Amino acid sequence: MKPITLAAACTLIASSIVTVSAQSNYPERNIRLIYGFPPGADTVTRIYADKLAETFGKPIVVENVTGAAGNIAADRVAKAPSDGYTIGILTGANVTMNAILYKKLPYDPETDFIPVTQMFGYPNLLLVNNELPAKTVQDLVALARAQPGKLTYGHVGAGSTTHLAAELFKYMARIDIQDVPYRGPPAIATDMMSGRITMTFGPPGPLLPLVRERKLRALAVTSRARAPFAPDIPTMEESGFNGFDMTVWFGLFVPAKTPPFIVERLNSETVKIMNSPEVRTRVIDLGNVPLTNTPAEFAEIIKREKPFWARVIKEAGVKQIE
Repeated sequence: MKPITLAAACTLIASSIVTVSAQSNYPERNIRLIYGFPPGADTVTRIYADKLAETFGKPIVVENVTGAAGNIAADRVAKAPSDGYTIGILTGANVTMNAILYKKLPYDPETDFIPVTQMFGYPNLLLVNNELPAKTVQDLVALARAQPGKLTYGHVGAGSTTHLAAELFKYMARIDIQDVPYRGPPAIATDMMSGRITMTFGPPGPLLPLVRERKLRALAVTSRARAPFAPDIPTMEESGFNGFDMTVWFGLFVPAKTPPFIVERLNSETVKIMNSPEVRTRVIDLGNVPLTNTPAEFAEIIKREKPFWARVIKEAGVKQIE
């Protein structure tokens, strides 16, 4: 073996110093936080961004990159430099469901991202209009069976969880309810309150206040456990639908090949922020559930959910989106 030269030794030492310096100094400039939904639907994201900016002492610039159910935002993250200065909060659909739903994606969910941690999520609420004589999920099933094809449900687009939850409900209950697509939950809520449509599986953020004001009736939540923001509302499983568990979640991702020390730092600080009492309280009050884990645990959840969504999409008979 040749003895190491002085020049080589100096190079190794310098390289080590640069690496240690990079680790200790990250971040040295602003961080872009990509989020795939419009202002107004990004409250938790902005709470997190403000807290992360306090921690890092650098601005966290939230960019609302809308379109294609968050896929445009996911593609923006996937194609960003792997230096820790572009991060993204993506939905579970972007990395589990959409590879099945869409014939072609501009990014590869398997190879283009590193999962950092889950951050927050929510179950959808099964809601009906107040004129409907259904106080429980089983009441709703009985009504649907008595009037096949007459009841209607609103959703925000084919392949959305508001759509898939209703289709899974129809499949499991063996009932016929007609779907009506909308641009968003507010329009669905308006038509439900006026009696134009019967029901929806909708996000709690914009809809739970209407339940509390008794303008809509909540029959169930779609998670396996009851939601902390609405502990009095039973689950679909408690209502007779064994195995019905559909939770929407959002997680922090970075581009593939991002250095491990950046992933570890982002994970550590994000977990602290999302588990802080102040942030937990605000997140729950907004109709969400804080979620955190290690990168390895997060990757395992993604791996486990892919066959689940494949089964749901197949059972619901949803066609692939062009």
